[in-house]
Amino acid sequence: MADDYYRILGVPRTATADEIQRAYRTLARRSHPDVNKEPGAEERFKQITEAYHVLSDPGSRAKYDRFGAQWRQVPEDFETRRHAGASAGPRRSSSFVDIDLEDLLGSVFGGGRGGPVPGADAEAEITIGVEESYTGGQRTITLPGGDRYEVTIPRGVTEGQRIRVAGQGSTGLGGGARGDLYLVVHFRPDRRFTVSGRDVTARLPVAPWEAALGAKVPLATPGGQVRVDVPAGSSSGRRLRLRGQGLPDPRGAPGDLYAEVRILVPPHPSADERRLLEELARVSSFDPRSSDPRSSR
Repeated sequence: MADDYYRILGVPRTATADEIQRAYRTLARRSHPDVNKEPGAEERFKQITEAYHVLSDPGSRAKYDRFGAQWRQVPEDFETRRHAGASAGPRRSSSFVDIDLEDLLGSVFGGGRGGPVPGADAEAEITIGVEESYTGGQRTITLPGGDRYEVTIPRGVTEGQRIRVAGQGSTGLGGGARGDLYLVVHFRPDRRFTVSGRDVTARLPVAPWEAALGAKVPLATPGGQVRVDVPAGSSSGRRLRLRGQGLPDPRGAPGDLYAEVRILVPPHPSADERRLLEELARVSSFDPRSSDPRSSR
């Protein structure tokens, strides 16, 4: 890709890994084709994803900083070959670094001193439900070109993580091995759940009397149904933490699940419900417009 990866992410060349990750998350949410239906959004999203995965990897970022748009064509062991062939002939300068172009191009096209050259890695996007991260499993995917693959979804996979499909990238040159295919994971938008890292927030619908008096209510989560204790006096927006029930982490502690209270009223109250609500309105001194909302949580 000829575009400048730093310009695509809107970060300086001195950006830290955290700054690059924050920029990617902001831009990816804005440009994801499931969310942004404007023309060109999908292509923009692909550019953002490629820029992130190059700049977030220290090795590929170093090669990109040095060789620019041609960084993928530089063999992994080019530095070793360059030093080994330092006395083989005159050197010529490129705009990025003083290198032996004959040695480099010979390696890229499989001739001269280069020998076999591995194929380039390829990248594509895969969209999964949040539930699939909880369980993992097998999926058959079809890429835009029509190729189909049986893919293992790792348990605990997160937004932006890459799944490696070995040997399914570009064909190598001069007998070199094929590259790998990397699938960039994105979560399908879901009105029930939002994900931040490994933490998951789920909406918890409750009745007014459950919120006022307290109750134990069921909650559908990506990992299955659980029961949540709603403390008395809970208002809409209150977040109840369920420790360790977020996305699993095979290498460490799982994230947390947050149940966000949403108070719902009967859309068509019965005669008895209306009578009781009217009685409550008559005897109650509670004024939500003058009280500190935190006092009822």
